[in-house]
Amino acid sequence: MIILGIETSCDETAASIVSSDRKIRSNIVYSQIEQHAPFGGVVPEIAARAHMDAIDWVIRQAIESANTAFDQLDGVAATCGPGLIGGVLVGAMAGKGIAAALNLPFVAANHLEAHALTARLTNNVEFPYLLLLVSGGHTQFIQVRGLAEYELIGSTMDDALGEAFDKTAKMLGLGFPGGPAVEKMAKKGLIGRFMLPRPLRGRSGADFSFSGLKTAVRHQIEKFSPGTISEKDKADLCAEFQQATVDVIRDRTVNAIEIFREKQGTGGSLVVAGGVAANASIRKALEETALDQGLPFIAPPAGLCTDNGAMIAWLGIERLRMGLTDGLDFKPRPRWPLSELSR
Repeated sequence: MIILGIETSCDETAASIVSSDRKIRSNIVYSQIEQHAPFGGVVPEIAARAHMDAIDWVIRQAIESANTAFDQLDGVAATCGPGLIGGVLVGAMAGKGIAAALNLPFVAANHLEAHALTARLTNNVEFPYLLLLVSGGHTQFIQVRGLAEYELIGSTMDDALGEAFDKTAKMLGLGFPGGPAVEKMAKKGLIGRFMLPRPLRGRSGADFSFSGLKTAVRHQIEKFSPGTISEKDKADLCAEFQQATVDVIRDRTVNAIEIFREKQGTGGSLVVAGGVAANASIRKALEETALDQGLPFIAPPAGLCTDNGAMIAWLGIERLRMGLTDGLDFKPRPRWPLSELSR
């Protein structure tokens, strides 16, 4: 089975060809970083227009790079939510158009479910497993029992971790995207110079809260007179911010594993997915925590943690194997919780 996957939920226009033997035949990602950088974040209208400009080229590149022809496809999957609705519409309509023209089955892909199943593409992980989904818009612990069988164990009560990274970078003038910029700066800094909170650490449950941490960073910056904060100051603040997030994640993960075992019993793995999962310090902390708790740890390659078409194509394969398809009248959705999925 050979599937075309299309992803346009945020600021990457992506397409990929993946086969059911877990071979990624192509994975083309066009980034819009340059268009959004002057604004310090993703501008929905700019993103939608950029997707429209790039979508045809990206899909053709995916087909050509895979040495595949359109008539060799067995199906098409396209992100239909959640995400910035302008961009989602671009990818969804492109996928529907190809499926209609070639009379192929169509899968309306849930972006979160695609992240949740990426480890099954890269590592053939078996159900069930505990997933930490960390991205710009989501920070969640999810018990993954099977395809479309997801139970939320913990979630952020306010900001997602990726948003906290981006806002910290913006306040420090580090540029966009914020996550990699903060991580790079943190490597030069000293932990402990600035005292930042570890929200919810030591509390029961597996929920997160990052709004207070983000506010604490702002308060530290405001202590400096305008124009006096140095690169060393920024590096030390980034180092402390990143360490605070690592400490919180360790604490919350231990609790989430305990809840997972109460629900599941023995077995399982700890899996991380989403753009923030590319952060090396966070990956290391999760790996060490899983080892301490006696669980295997699985993290897809960093390039498959951020948004990409391969995860969408793999989701298409998983659903088509179960005989699950969607009509071409499926309406893209800006909000689409995993709890609303069906199989």
